Amino acid sequence: MAKKQKIDKTNAMRQLDAAGIEYEMAEYDVDESDLSGVHAAEELGVSEDEVFKTLVTRGYNNLLSVFVIPSGANLDLKKAAAASGNKRIEMIHVKELFDLTGYIRGGCSPIGMKKQYPTFIDETAVLFDKIYFSAGKRGVQIILSPETLADFIGAEFADITKE
Repeated sequence: MAKKQKIDKTNAMRQLDAAGIEYEMAEYDVDESDLSGVHAAEELGVSEDEVFKTLVTRGYNNLLSVFVIPSGANLDLKKAAAASGNKRIEMIHVKELFDLTGYIRGGCSPIGMKKQYPTFIDETAVLFDKIYFSAGKRGVQIILSPETLADFIGAEFADITKE
């Protein structure tokens, strides 16, 4: 499952290290034609419900919010807007992702963005002892308890996915 070998630390890993938070990591082969978390789950041999993707939205007054949801799920924009205190939100354009977060598509982590935006984790995360999410680099996942992640980044758990 989690391979132990020397890899370059990402900003997310460095922040966890600096905070003294223990985590695991897992690497997988990236398929440039399929950057989905579902592909990551298949490569890692775990359920797509345990691998979470990080999405960034824009709401009222151009304010950004981050949503961390299961890789096989879709963000419910109405639920997400309500959770973040917005009347409506929209996904940011992929071309804006790096400038706003410091991360690229397929490697966006909820930890270590250029700014700490309000973050919401789908409530299903608490069903697992540990979840997988991007370490900030394609092909590398951090494995951490959802509660530890939420505490570290100040995230809230919410019902934010489509039924």
